[in-house]
Formats: sequence, C-alpha cells, structure tokens
Amino acid sequence: MEKKGRTAIPYADVNGARLYFEDSGGEGPVVVFSHGNLMDCDMWAHQIQALAGDFRVVVWDERLHGRTEDDGEAYTYWDSAADLIGLLDHLDVRQAALVGHSQGGFLSMRAALLTPDRVKALVLIDTTSVAWPHEALAQMRGVSEGFRGAGPEAVAPILLGMLLGQPAIHDQWLVKWKAQPRERLADAVQVLMGADDITGRLGEITVPALVVHGDADQPIPYPLGQALAGKIPGTQELVTVTGAGHTPNLTHPERVNPALDGFLRRFA
Repeated sequence: MEKKGRTAIPYADVNGARLYFEDSGGEGPVVVFSHGNLMDCDMWAHQIQALAGDFRVVVWDERLHGRTEDDGEAYTYWDSAADLIGLLDHLDVRQAALVGHSQGGFLSMRAALLTPDRVKALVLIDTTSVAWPHEALAQMRGVSEGFRGAGPEAVAPILLGMLLGQPAIHDQWLVKWKAQPRERLADAVQVLMGADDITGRLGEITVPALVVHGDADQPIPYPLGQALAGKIPGTQELVTVTGAGHTPNLTHPERVNPALDGFLRRFA
C-alpha cells in the first residue's frame, strides 16, 4: 500500500500478538477493514485503490491469518474485537469507521458493543449476528479436518467455489493457503465455528451502518443479511449485490465500491 505522508511499522504488538497491518496514512477519516475467515488483508485491494486517496485506510491480518504472528491458541471474536481496538490504540486513532467481511463483521460488531465511543460507523459485508446451525457446523468441521489431515488441496475445489465463486482468482488464494501451516488453517476454521449469537444485542449498535450482501452467498445466505439490516437501528441501506457469492467486495467491486464510498463520505 502506498504511504501518503506516514511511515507505518507493519506490526503492532497487541494482546500478546504481533498484528500485521498496512496504513495508507493521510489526514482523511480513518477506515479499518477486517477480512473474512481464511482470507487476509489482501482481499481489500480493490477498496484500498478506490478509497486511499480520500480516507486513511488501515487493513490488517487477524489472529491465525496472513502475516500476523500469534501463539496459535484458540480465541473468540470478542478477543478479535479487543485486538482491533488495540490496533487503534497503537495507531493513536480515537475513532474509526469499521468495515468487516464475514468474520471481520463479527469482530467489528463486537468492537462496537465493547467500545461504542471508538466506532464512528459500520459497514457489514456478508456477515451475520447469529450462531451457526448444526448443518453449517458439520460442514465446517469437515473443512477443518480436511485442512488438518490432507492440506488445502483436499478442500480447495469446493471451498474456493463457496467463498469466492470466481475461478479466475481461485489460484491466488490457494497459493496463500499452501503457504500456511495446515494446523493454522484448521484452527482458524474452528474459531469460526465458535461464533456466539449476538442478535439480542444489535439494538445497542446505534452508529450508522451499511449492510452489503451477495444474493448468491452460500456460507451466509442472503436472508441473514436482510435480518441483520433490519435489526441494527442505525442501518442506512441494505445493498444487494445481484449474482455475488460470499465475497462481493473482491468479486464485484464495481458494485460495492460506489456504495461504500458514498456511505463513508457521509458518516466516516
């Protein structure tokens, strides 16, 4: 990421982990992007390119993901939310807009519940507030065991289609998975399985919110996005990305970026 007047050390020592991050710098409103499970901060490349000129864009790798260094132990998304707040402290940022995809949305909502005064606005992309149903947990268990026992190649054909749905970019993410220890990938999926239900607390999230959801999402079906938008009091809009699967910011940036830019200009 190009630095605009700011030299950022790419690691922050937070809560016993060394969090990898990238910071565009600049004097614009701060926007922090949190990625989905089995992804990393590179999934925001299209958004960085579109927004970094007018906003101070921060992306980071969460525990058990990407270039972040951690102890490999289990954690919760409340812990991840605390990591995000710790990253803001490291950057000396008092308030930021938070953009989260899938598990990045899990932790961003929890950050808004833990420290509402630190969160200026929320963008929630293909995420949910509910715990996983038994069928989804069984599928995730199989993915985790597949990673641990046979490696990424064993689960990639099905999993990449579910997460991305765009074969042209499958290989670049498979390469990333191959570069990670099998156990780390398996453990990351196990953390995902432990997401608790926070639906009953959504009324406490009063900051402006934008919900973006692909209507062909398999892991988190579109009706869950509709329900989320309806339960957060500050929701300004539900953006439906027609034909998109689980990662519309990566596969359909031409649809997501204008909505994101317009929302952030109003509320970040």
